Amino acid sequence: MPGRTERAGEHAERRGPDLDPETRAARSRDVVQRLRIVFRAIQAHSRWVEKQCGVSAAQLWAMWELASRPGLRVSALSEALSLHQSTTSNLLDKLEAKGLVRRERSGHDHRVVRLYLTAAGRRLVEYAPRPAQGALTDALDRMSDEALTHLHQSLSVMVEAMSVKNKQAALEPLSDD
Repeated sequence: MPGRTERAGEHAERRGPDLDPETRAARSRDVVQRLRIVFRAIQAHSRWVEKQCGVSAAQLWAMWELASRPGLRVSALSEALSLHQSTTSNLLDKLEAKGLVRRERSGHDHRVVRLYLTAAGRRLVEYAPRPAQGALTDALDRMSDEALTHLHQSLSVMVEAMSVKNKQAALEPLSDD
């Protein structure tokens, strides 16, 4: 099929005319540099949040979600943060140990746990640096629908072209928790 290439058993979509080797190499270098900018911006934001608040960027995002929607269940918080449920539970353990979050069991079904910020947690979120949901999510939220769709498609092709794929990494925070 024209416009498609196959490498090492994986499918990678190519659009437009083939690039000459020099242009392709320059384009690849530019992409690597732009990815470094993204990663370093995420790291810088995470360090800044931790220095300002004493919690990680992922923990602050979780608290921001709970401030916006008190009483969330762990599964709903995991979905909002794009994290695995066990990762979210570990994150909540740390916030609970710091006295920033509390868990309440439902009166009629004790298996259901609802999450709330404590007074200290609400104060921290109120004075926390923005964007509370993180630099990456903030940037994605500000992109046009068309640009976000194009980025999604391009990153999907890139992930497919990679020889090492840790699918679990998709549900882990970029910063340490």
